[in-house]
Amino acid sequence: MKAMILAAGLGTRLRPLTDKKPKALVPVVNRPMIERVIEYLKGYGIEGIVVNTHHHYNQIVDYMDAGKPFGIKIDVLVEPEILGTGGAIKNTEGFWDDEPFIVFNSDVLTNIDLGPAYEAHRESKGLVTLILHDREPYNQISIDYSGRITDIAPGNAPGRLAFTGIHIISPEFLTHIPDKGFSNIIDCYLTLIHSGKDIKYYITEGYYWSDIGTVDSYKRVNKDLLDQTGFSIAPECQIAPSATLRDWAVIGERATLEESVEIRGSILWDGIRVKQGIKIVDSIVTSDRTVDRDLFQEVY
Repeated sequence: MKAMILAAGLGTRLRPLTDKKPKALVPVVNRPMIERVIEYLKGYGIEGIVVNTHHHYNQIVDYMDAGKPFGIKIDVLVEPEILGTGGAIKNTEGFWDDEPFIVFNSDVLTNIDLGPAYEAHRESKGLVTLILHDREPYNQISIDYSGRITDIAPGNAPGRLAFTGIHIISPEFLTHIPDKGFSNIIDCYLTLIHSGKDIKYYITEGYYWSDIGTVDSYKRVNKDLLDQTGFSIAPECQIAPSATLRDWAVIGERATLEESVEIRGSILWDGIRVKQGIKIVDSIVTSDRTVDRDLFQEVY
């Protein structure tokens, strides 16, 4: 079984966190998002992954290193111009074998059980199965009781379900995506639905799921994934005896917290120095900065 991770987006909603770093490499509790996605997929026997990239693509190419750090083959496809979700998937045609494959958004973290959904797709013999859940305000997808998706609305609507960002796709579906240029995969699905083709669904529940598309959701996920202590301190940090961590906090590698520093409900990326007596509250500080003034509810 193989998978694709969609990672070419500009990360507009996460700015300024993505000004100098692609969204897929933004750290969540001191591990890049895409690393967490890869480990999740490997847990289901994925033996090959393709990643598309555009924004700060060189960072992703270097980080993937053909999959060597992960013990799995990983190809990276650089898009000089963004192809959209449909165009990106079409661009991977040469990567797949005869088996259905997984397409996964790089900004989704979840523990949804892929096994039953994958088997349901194989048994249905459908072109595509989308994994759905009930998640206001993202409920856009209408279904019937025969297992078919009947519509995908542009916005939230009563009685509908939300897409988790996980597609299970049979290789023959690729012939339904335009050959060249930009295309949106949802538009492709809608074209098939309205022409009477089957786009299937699988409903999941009892899981953790979060889309890390905004600064607020990014902060929430970091807090969610902390252990019972409520704190994560990466290696090679220097923390003065009088420095304090309160509420919850994530401290990246090589951080230096000087005397009487207070960190509360905040995320510090790698290489941060916080000067003596400074308070950082409900804030995010990106890599390799010196903080010499108090920060309250700031992204930095």
